[in-house]
Amino acid sequence: MYRSNDLIYEAAENLGQLIDVPIEIDGIEQNYDALLTIKDVQFIVEAKSAVRTSNQAFILAQLEELKDKCNKPIILIAEYISKKATEELKKRSINYIDIAGNAFIKYNDLVIFIEGQKSTKKEKINQARAFQETGVKILFHLLSKPEHLQDTYRKIAEKAGVSLGSVSNVMSELEDLNYLLISKEKRVLRNKRELLQRWVVAYNEVLRPRIMRKRMRFMDPEYIRNWRNINVHTDQGTLVWAGEPGGALLTGNLRPEHFTVFTDLELAEVARTLHLVPSENGEMEVLQKFWKNDYNNKNVAPALLIYADLMNSGYGRNVEIANQILENDLQYI
Repeated sequence: MYRSNDLIYEAAENLGQLIDVPIEIDGIEQNYDALLTIKDVQFIVEAKSAVRTSNQAFILAQLEELKDKCNKPIILIAEYISKKATEELKKRSINYIDIAGNAFIKYNDLVIFIEGQKSTKKEKINQARAFQETGVKILFHLLSKPEHLQDTYRKIAEKAGVSLGSVSNVMSELEDLNYLLISKEKRVLRNKRELLQRWVVAYNEVLRPRIMRKRMRFMDPEYIRNWRNINVHTDQGTLVWAGEPGGALLTGNLRPEHFTVFTDLELAEVARTLHLVPSENGEMEVLQKFWKNDYNNKNVAPALLIYADLMNSGYGRNVEIANQILENDLQYI
C-alpha cells in the first residue's frame, strides 16, 4: 500500500480541473490505497510513485491480480508513468491517472482520455545505499546463490568488488529495511520477493546504464539465425550470453530478437568472436562483466541478471520466460 495519500488527492484534483467533473476520494479504505468516484462510478485505487520500464512488469502483474479479485473497476494513480507503460496499460484496458492529470479511464459509458499535461514535480530517486551502485553489486552477490549470504563481510567485499565499509553499511541498512535478519548462528533474508523486485529496478536504473559498453550488430543475418553455434569460449577472458539468448539457453522456450552479452574482453575481441560490427541501432548490447568467476555455466550469465534483463524489456513473452527462470533457477528467492 502506498504510504501517502497526497499523490492520490493531487492527481485527482488536477484531473478534476481538466474535465470539470467532481471527483470524490475515500482515503481511509483499509484494504486498498483509496476509493475514487467519478460520475457515480467507484474505482479501487492502486497508487505507485512511478511506473518505468524497470518496474513495469511487476506493477502490471500486481494490477492484473487486483483486477481478478475485485468486483469493482481498478485505477492506477502514479506520480510518473512512462510513455511505454501508458501504451501497455491502455492495451490491457487498465485505467490510470498521473499527477499532472493525464488519464485513461474507460468503464461502461464513462470515457476519459487526456495526455500532454506536464508535471511540475521531478521523479523521485531511491536514495537508500542498498539500491545505489555499490549496494546493487552487494545484493547481486547475496541473491545469486543462497550460500553467499553466510560469507564473511571481507569475502562479500572481495566478490562484489566494493569496500569492506560499504558491505557493513549496506548490511546494516538491509536490517533496518526489514530485508535481513542477523543472528549469532546465521543471516536470513526477509521479504525476499519484495527485495528482488527492488533490486531488479535498481539494477536496471542505476548499474546497468553504467556498465553498458557498446551496441553492435551481426555482420550477416545468418549469425542471428545460428547464434547458438557461435563459439564464445576464449582463454583471454569471459564472454557469456545474457538477456534473451540467456533466457533461451536456460529454458529452451525463447527465440531471441535482441541480444546481450557480458564480457571483460576488449571490444575488438568481442566483435571478432561474435562476428559483429559497431552500430548505434544494432541488435547486440555489450555489457561490462562486473562479478567474479564463481558461477557454473560457462556460456550463460548468472540467472539473476538474465531474469532482470527479461523483466526490464517489458515484452509479455520475455516476462513469461523470466517467471520460468524465477521458479526454476531462482526458486530459493
